[in-house]
Amino acid sequence: MNRIVAPRLEVRKQLINLGAEADLHHALDLLGQVKTGLQGDMLRFYRPEPTVAFGQRDTRLAGFSAAEQASRDNGFMPAVRRAGGRAAAYHQGTLIVDHIQHENDSIAGAKGRFGFFGDLFTQALRSLGVDAGVGEIPGEYCPGEFSVFGRSASSSVKLVGTAQRVVAGAWLFSSVIVVENSAPIRKVLVDSYAALELQWDPATAGAVEDLRPGLSVEDVEAAILAVYAKHTELFES
Repeated sequence: MNRIVAPRLEVRKQLINLGAEADLHHALDLLGQVKTGLQGDMLRFYRPEPTVAFGQRDTRLAGFSAAEQASRDNGFMPAVRRAGGRAAAYHQGTLIVDHIQHENDSIAGAKGRFGFFGDLFTQALRSLGVDAGVGEIPGEYCPGEFSVFGRSASSSVKLVGTAQRVVAGAWLFSSVIVVENSAPIRKVLVDSYAALELQWDPATAGAVEDLRPGLSVEDVEAAILAVYAKHTELFES
């Protein structure tokens, strides 16, 4: 099997938010820089402003404008991502990990990356005592075959959603990990999905701390870096 992760990755921790849409677009700017060799392979970590990131399909629904307003009413900025999927919500209690890597044949390994990174985040969460697994939960928001979920005695909640963008010569794999304060995310998704007239089960929206109280975004970031370190050399510039 071909190596998925580059031998060396720069870890870049973004401490200042650019804004909901600007942070999404910055990932694409970095993807272009990696593609052309202006930037080396990298991991970008940041805690986003409250955002509802709608998928392209959402914009074509009759209730999209109402869904945007529902986001604003809940204190979340609506934005449209270029990747597929349905609406996902996040705020500063979440961690976004953008893995951006040069690859001559970037399309060939696209499907395999979903499985690899699903396992990577599952390992990181399990190291923190979370009963985590990979797979779609019935009724989850922004459903995906490689979502990472956490289990309690009575239910399962989605913890990590992933998306990928592939261009000639490079790829971007973006993951959103909900760690703290799930209630506002659940509320804005309830209102936004209602406006879009999309069915889902609000009980599937949760956070890492719902399953392991006391865990923080910093804890999850450290656990992810520890798993990455098994696959590659990490450095900060």
